[in-house]
Amino acid sequence: MGDFQFSDKQEPGLCKKSLDSKNNNRSCIYNVAMYEKPLVSIITPSFNQAVFLEHAMLSVLKQDYPNIEYWVIDGDSSDGSVEIIQKYANQLAGWVSEKDQGQADGVNKGFARATGEIIGWLNSDDLYFPGAIEGAVEAFREHPEAAFVFSDVESIDENGNGFNLMRYGDYKLADLMAFNIIGQPGVFMRREVLEQAGYLDLSYNYLLDVQLWLKMAAIAEPFYIPGVVWAAARMHSGAKNAAQASGFGPEAFRLAKWICEDPRFYPQSAQNFKEIWAGAHRLNAFYQVEAKNYPAALRSYAQMYRYKPAGFPKTFRKVVFAMAGAMGLEKVRSVFDKFRAQRYQQQVKPENKN
Repeated sequence: MGDFQFSDKQEPGLCKKSLDSKNNNRSCIYNVAMYEKPLVSIITPSFNQAVFLEHAMLSVLKQDYPNIEYWVIDGDSSDGSVEIIQKYANQLAGWVSEKDQGQADGVNKGFARATGEIIGWLNSDDLYFPGAIEGAVEAFREHPEAAFVFSDVESIDENGNGFNLMRYGDYKLADLMAFNIIGQPGVFMRREVLEQAGYLDLSYNYLLDVQLWLKMAAIAEPFYIPGVVWAAARMHSGAKNAAQASGFGPEAFRLAKWICEDPRFYPQSAQNFKEIWAGAHRLNAFYQVEAKNYPAALRSYAQMYRYKPAGFPKTFRKVVFAMAGAMGLEKVRSVFDKFRAQRYQQQVKPENKN
């Protein structure tokens, strides 16, 4: 097990939460200016991901930003991961390899040790692009009121080849409540807001990040940075969204119920009840298609349209895939995916990934 090394804490800006009882307006005001080069803490949780781990670590260690604190939290891997971590140990703030209670527990260990004003969470199979951290720091300078900032995220395959760009939008709390998902590696958080919101809930295995964004957005709104790509999310057979796709839906329904019952989201949750449940059914249907449970996917899409008929155009393609799969025509999806990857690789990649 590696010994943790701690950097001296910088005094962060103090976040004062104010709540207008009449209008339920949230605001978060930082009364100390951010340091010129604020400390950025990066957390990488890992378990038996040696095949990807070194790529992830190097994408952090090769950043050109001068003030980074990097923690690697390993869950007692047995595949050579520890040897990879030890190879770069002198460039880390600290590392550990010990049994834990899963991904959320590993990330929380890192959060608890982070001393930076800004925190990034990069899984061991994902990557940062050059300039990502500098870009996030600049985004916080421009949006000092933000709970977190985020960019679009590139999808890459097992070999690191890009095949899709996951484009988001200027999502605020209401959008997150409706299950507009943000790519986790493209998010950088303000530690002061994270501490107020609380860390990851260990009882979530799939939508742990989604719940965290919601808790943070209930304190202060996030900000989307368009036109840049800070990170890549690796899609591979061992990833949760592929190997355990059917597990996402039940957590989406549980999360929807939590949103509707938690006082932090009232009265918005009552006003957006239909959007919340339509979003939960949309997410469940998406992952049922990924799990090849096509009849279940079609049932969930039908429920989504019951809550929000206007959502049909955005889900049309996935509905077609579900219908084709239910008829034994899964090849339709594979042909489309191959065409999309080829077209993406032929196009000019995003000019500014930082």
